[in-house]
Amino acid sequence: MNVRRSPAALAVIAVFALTAGQASAASPSPSAALPAGLYGTADPTYDGVWRQSLALLAQNTVGVRPVSSAVDWLAGQQCADGAFAPFRSDAGSPCDAKTLVDTNSTGAAVQALAALGGQDAVVGKAVAWLKSVQNADGGWGYAAGGASDANSTSVVVGALAAAGEKPGEVAKGGKSPYELLLKLTLPCDSTDGGAFAYQPDKKGELAANDDATAAAVVGLLGKGLAGEDVKPSGAAPACEGSNDPGQVARNGAAYLVQALAKDGHLTSVLAGAEDQPDYGNTADAVLALATAGQGEQAGDALRWLEANSAPWAKQAGPAAYAQLILAANAASADPRDFGGQDLVTLLNATGPAPASVPASASPTPAAAKDSKDDDSGFGTLWTVGVFLVAGAGIGFLLSGRRKRQQL
Repeated sequence: MNVRRSPAALAVIAVFALTAGQASAASPSPSAALPAGLYGTADPTYDGVWRQSLALLAQNTVGVRPVSSAVDWLAGQQCADGAFAPFRSDAGSPCDAKTLVDTNSTGAAVQALAALGGQDAVVGKAVAWLKSVQNADGGWGYAAGGASDANSTSVVVGALAAAGEKPGEVAKGGKSPYELLLKLTLPCDSTDGGAFAYQPDKKGELAANDDATAAAVVGLLGKGLAGEDVKPSGAAPACEGSNDPGQVARNGAAYLVQALAKDGHLTSVLAGAEDQPDYGNTADAVLALATAGQGEQAGDALRWLEANSAPWAKQAGPAAYAQLILAANAASADPRDFGGQDLVTLLNATGPAPASVPASASPTPAAAKDSKDDDSGFGTLWTVGVFLVAGAGIGFLLSGRRKRQQL
């Protein structure tokens, strides 16, 4: 689950907006002074709600209580019908047909606000909207009515669970989100057996997608973006033919173990660009394995992230720090000593000072200054991502968690 929202996936969102003829509505000029409650200093047009949700969720996971202005900013982004757009520069104006709301922003906001508490009305309206746009196959696409995909469906499953719903009982035409996810898994006796596809291709065929697999493993287990710290099962996972969501999730875990074995990390594959280590998807895989009771199998990947992810997180900003915190926490690692870095302090420094911080996570001035000065993430990477993804001709992806179609 990938962000999770990678620069490439964010680029896809913009490309979609342009092809829909709605670029002007989706691309408000960033204000010279960003909202006081927002985390990160990069342009929030395409990821404001997403990165804020991940930041608040990660803080809550490690016992940090966000300041009210940060929570209020996120809650205030909601439209009257319950949905969230990636960013609304003027939240005082009502949403209209040109407001590009989506399931991923809405699902992430639900997970964060439900975890923090005190936002029942906002959460309830958002869940009602998500249910209203469920597809007939039981899943969700990025945009309401769009073709269902593994990543978006898994984000919504996490939102439903966070709000106290039973995802397996939220059905459209008798089909639940679990049924959609089961249809996207590759049979055990096939190449890449156990993996999940992002969605079928134009011929209806399935191709393994590492990020979709990480997302679907967590989704089929009924968990969200924070995953869960599950006691190791002991035995390494193996792919077994089954229609049971839990077993199919374990099949996905078995695939991820193999995918990580080669280099200790996952790799980003985009047309027109050299393959690169994929930090976000590797963190997603660690979280997925831990949630499936296979945290021990994720040990090498976790150590690789500890040794190599610092420059990436420093450049990418709050969502990246949050993603590493969530992965470390799920895998029973210490996010306050992650490869010598205090991820909690670094995340806190990208936004308004929290209302309270556990004594073990007290910020240091040097760390705070370093993080503030280098939160450049979205600007430059966004430009690169647009050309890479547009050239690849990729469809709508979650990011992310959460979220790149591999070619």
